[in-house]
Amino acid sequence: MDASIMEGSNLKAGAVSMVRGVKNPISLARLVMEKTEHILLAGIGAEAFAKEMKCKFETADYFYEEFRFQQWQQLKDSGKTSLDHSENKERKFGTVGAVACDAHGNLAAATSTGGMTNKKFGRIGDSPLIGAGTYANNKTCAVSCTGSGEFFIQGVVAYDISCLMEYKGMTLVEACEEVVNKKLLKLGGDGGVVAVDTNGNMAMPFNTEGMYRASMNTKQEKLIQIYR
Repeated sequence: MDASIMEGSNLKAGAVSMVRGVKNPISLARLVMEKTEHILLAGIGAEAFAKEMKCKFETADYFYEEFRFQQWQQLKDSGKTSLDHSENKERKFGTVGAVACDAHGNLAAATSTGGMTNKKFGRIGDSPLIGAGTYANNKTCAVSCTGSGEFFIQGVVAYDISCLMEYKGMTLVEACEEVVNKKLLKLGGDGGVVAVDTNGNMAMPFNTEGMYRASMNTKQEKLIQIYR
């Protein structure tokens, strides 16, 4: 499992990759940010740190999910990979991401994922990479990404959205539209983002059939959607 978290006020970040058994990888990523001088820990080193921090571990049974197991059974000898749903026009992604803006305009972003089904051993996607799958900066916005990770890494998607706002003066919606529905598509990547700026404006664009998403504003007004 992979996860990352970032604070917009000081640009501090923490991330973990290729961890097994840790019940909440995102909590471990936060501990990396708060308790170490590093940003990204991986594999057995990250797991050793989790034990040192007394993080909760679970057995393999806890992480078992029948749908994903059957999906893997269909793919495991094919050389193909898949994201949350089987290959069809309605595939949606399994990454969990969150962005937030507090009353003082402080931003934060976090992303956690199990990655794609049938991925090659040792594969790392965009979710634990600061700037690719997660980014937060109080000058601009907080972004969490989901989709075909390799393309989000190539496009440095989360940071690119922030850059367009900081250096080109784009609004959050304009920057997200430029990156998700233009730049990312040109690379051949599919997916989407959830984002919020320092004024509380929100954007949740995607270039696929659907993306599980929800938001709530200061008036407690909720938006929960899958399709357009």
